[in-house]
Amino acid sequence: MTSEQGGRSGGNSGPGNLGSGKSGPGTSGNAGHPGGVRRRDAAGRERNRSAARSHTAAAPGQRTRAADPARLVAFEVLRAVSGEDAYANLVLPARIRHHHLDRRDAGFATELAYGALRAQGTYDAILARCVDRPLGELDPAILDALRIGVHQLLGMRVPAHAALDQTVGLARAVIGAGPSALINAVLRKVSVRELPGWLAELTDGLTDDVTVASLEHAHPEWIVRALRQSLVAHGRDAAEITALLEADNAAPVVNLVALPGLGDLAEAFDAGFTAGELAVDSALSSGGDPGRLAGVRAGTVRVQDVGSQLVARALAAAEITSELAGGEERWLDLCAGPGGKAALLAALAAEKGAWILANEPTPHRAKLVAQAMAVVPEDTWQVRTGDGRDVGTDVPASFDRILVDAPCTGLGALRRRPESRWRRQLSDVTALGPLQRELLNSALAAVKSGGVVAYVTCSPHPAETLAVVEDVLRKRDDLELLDAGAALDAVSLTGGLGAGNTASPVPTHRMTAQLWPHVHHTDAMFLALIRKR
Repeated sequence: MTSEQGGRSGGNSGPGNLGSGKSGPGTSGNAGHPGGVRRRDAAGRERNRSAARSHTAAAPGQRTRAADPARLVAFEVLRAVSGEDAYANLVLPARIRHHHLDRRDAGFATELAYGALRAQGTYDAILARCVDRPLGELDPAILDALRIGVHQLLGMRVPAHAALDQTVGLARAVIGAGPSALINAVLRKVSVRELPGWLAELTDGLTDDVTVASLEHAHPEWIVRALRQSLVAHGRDAAEITALLEADNAAPVVNLVALPGLGDLAEAFDAGFTAGELAVDSALSSGGDPGRLAGVRAGTVRVQDVGSQLVARALAAAEITSELAGGEERWLDLCAGPGGKAALLAALAAEKGAWILANEPTPHRAKLVAQAMAVVPEDTWQVRTGDGRDVGTDVPASFDRILVDAPCTGLGALRRRPESRWRRQLSDVTALGPLQRELLNSALAAVKSGGVVAYVTCSPHPAETLAVVEDVLRKRDDLELLDAGAALDAVSLTGGLGAGNTASPVPTHRMTAQLWPHVHHTDAMFLALIRKR
């Protein structure tokens, strides 16, 4: 990657370095042509090479007309996200490999794509001040190119001239010459001030602190309110909301886990990964493509947030009192797709001499689960394709340990899924509630007396966490909560994860645990461990 492409060593050059928009003397059409010979088209008309058509600081012959590979990858990710409802974390690695980006270019493409997606709401508010029509009337490809350009100008250390030139070159190559002129004009308007100046303009006169936080930290207003409510519900200070929003916007660290008894992290450490601080057999890295590691390709090493690792290990280590037929425990992952936690649980089960059933209702995701678990001895696991809500009826009182990784809004993983904050709606919280309760009740019907059910969500929202657990406990007298914070501490390398995680003033909920990005540097995973008496 050239220094102009990444601009890592410099800052945003600001409007003063954009130039006058002219290419120097002779810009009336003679520049660059010996003897001042004017270019004519097939009809004999002179081509317009006037200063008015110079959309970048470079002379016409010097403008970039090709798509820089790293920026092209970022653009393709944004197009897949907005046009195909794809997930950036799934699309990006494939596009990086397709374009054969080296580690530095891959890092640039990752920051550009994720940064543009994270800050989309704020960038769109800025673009709305610079475009002479509603953004909804723009071609989606043009809007995505503008977002990429804005992030380079306002969110990365790319010189302004490089951001404009390279973005216009990308647009010329993949969209067309006409749209590239519009993109150039709009980005020149954006470049007249830096991000703090734009934020000051956007928030001028606003009195609602939620609206201000929404613009300053690029989160929808409903999510700002929901996260602040979540902090309070889980026993933390509402004033932590700024730190939480900032953590959501930080570039995520890649987390690896070596499957117990199967994987090895030596190759990852050789590639620059460092040992994880919270979980055994884990590693961390802020750059590079983990898909290039042989262990990751083989499936014995997996990309998985450390919060997910810890809740799986907490369930595997929880004390059970059920009587075991023949001494072999039976485990269940009720909502197993796409298979990350299922693979870790299967490896843990194999070490303990247990057997595990992984349930997934969608056939294509069930295939992903089977692929993820394929590295574990095949006689220790099985995949079931079916509705998890039926398991409690189909095989009642059959399992010693059950994981309910319930479908949720994913508000706890916004840093890893940058597009999700703009996709989710407040109505999703209400819509998911009944399903979460039905799945948990199904698991409680399927667990043996003395067995343990782990209810897990990647969301701290009280409607998806505490309210679900409270409703179930209120209606039954054969259940007890185990100390989830202590269970996390027992399987972590440092301990202290349960401290300060009193879930609510309700005494029955002081036993749940909530992890936080700004506190534990994990996704915001919620864990409740419920034992059937």
